[in-house]
Amino acid sequence: MNTSAIRPSVLVVDDDPDLLRLMQIRLSAAGYAVTTAESAERALAQLAVARPKVVVTDLRMSGMDGMALFQSIQHQNAALPVIILTAHGTIPDAVAAVKSGLFGYLTKPFEAKTLLTEIERALSLGRGAGEAGNDGGDETWRKEIITRNPALEEVLSKARLVADSDASVFIYGESGTGKELMARAIHNASRRRDNAFVAINCGAIPEQLLESELFGHVKGSFTGAHRDHKGLFQTANKGTLFLDEIGDMPVPLQVKLLRVLQERTVRPVGSTESHEVDVRVISATHRNIEAEMAAGNFRDDLYYRLNVVALHLPSLSERREDIPLLANHFLKLLADKYNRTISGFAPEAIEALVSAPWPGNVRQLYNVVEQAVALATTPLIPATLVQTAIQHQQSEFASFEEARRKFERDYLAQILRITEGNVTQAARLAKRNRTEFYKLLQRHQLDPKLFKNARPQ
Repeated sequence: MNTSAIRPSVLVVDDDPDLLRLMQIRLSAAGYAVTTAESAERALAQLAVARPKVVVTDLRMSGMDGMALFQSIQHQNAALPVIILTAHGTIPDAVAAVKSGLFGYLTKPFEAKTLLTEIERALSLGRGAGEAGNDGGDETWRKEIITRNPALEEVLSKARLVADSDASVFIYGESGTGKELMARAIHNASRRRDNAFVAINCGAIPEQLLESELFGHVKGSFTGAHRDHKGLFQTANKGTLFLDEIGDMPVPLQVKLLRVLQERTVRPVGSTESHEVDVRVISATHRNIEAEMAAGNFRDDLYYRLNVVALHLPSLSERREDIPLLANHFLKLLADKYNRTISGFAPEAIEALVSAPWPGNVRQLYNVVEQAVALATTPLIPATLVQTAIQHQQSEFASFEEARRKFERDYLAQILRITEGNVTQAARLAKRNRTEFYKLLQRHQLDPKLFKNARPQ
């Protein structure tokens, strides 16, 4: 669980046990949570378990040296600051490393105060320039994201670095991995935190209504427009707008969104006036956007406008060490919600949770825990109840997006059977233009040639 009381963590690496112990004492006395490693190999093993805020390593060590350790860390955790301790004769190596991403270096011998200043500078970079030196390691911005997974910690580190800029962020991840939570965390860490965070699912709203929701409309602009309506861009002015499932946005609307992002003005539907907007846009999708662009379903220019910084969220099956943490967190929340006295899970129940496949990710885990809590009759939730809940979740209704895709695919296939693969006639029946109909067929990988001479089923 992340709280503001957590001390910033520092990993110190040195093959000199005396110096290692001395630095541990000094950094601990300065308020840091210090872990040590007597070799670069040991440090990499520890990094696989937990990600510190800063790494301080000696350059010259037996086995893998500090430079090789830095390069390995940079490959796996590019946002993790590394400080190298170097002798006078190896300064050129350290200077070269700075050019390739090393945070900094100190020449031996160095004053303890100098090391503390350099570590604080690295931490300030991670906190963001707007909060440097005044948050005391406060991590409330990410309090809703519970993890000890190094891969997700690396994503969070990148999120924290980008938060104070206005760069657009594109979040990739399977459904249920917490893309909106990540977007909200970025907003909470940014200078915009005191203004609105507005979220919308672009795949769950029809095209005409989505345009009105995003940009607003004026009274009388279409049937049912009985009054002026302020769109979400104006609602999120000075704040953050989160466009979830952006990959499902219709192409004509993508053109209008691109214009808003370029001109930083929005024109409500039916209006002749434009309004200036200052909005940070974060987008997310579970789709393969590169494939969608290749198929003509997503505009390249919009993609490059939205995808300034990309963050990839791991699936729950890739962060199984988080399952007990998340399950117990959800258990406490749901026990309070249902006014139940439940102390935890039986060990076998935790084993069942950790070993389950979780195609629905964290959202599915929450639903399983909720069912188990609702049906529990003992203070400790048994494995049988968890297993039943998992099986029930795997056999229940498909998600809205899955059901809609299946309906769309079946609908298109039925029309193609009726028209025996005649795309022009099929598009007319579907009341869609031929180009748009072809794109729908490509999305569902339906080949009209396969329906030639077919008969309605």
